[in-house]
Amino acid sequence: MSCYFRHMQSMLEEAGITVTKDNKKEIDRKIHEIVGVSYKNCPETWKAIKSDTADAEQRAAFVAKLKEAFNI
Repeated sequence: MSCYFRHMQSMLEEAGITVTKDNKKEIDRKIHEIVGVSYKNCPETWKAIKSDTADAEQRAAFVAKLKEAFNI
């Protein structure tokens, strides 16, 4: 689970999301929903995240989706 979290730490921080032991699973599920990949498919999720954040504009849009998903 969440093998990609360490790679996207700066995006999570940008979105105002602090990952804890208690909320990590919920964050993981919501990220899977955002990228449209079935839960627990870590490699495909990370692939989709990289594709969805390929440039600064896409990254900003992804961070906005994170904020929206967590009502931030």
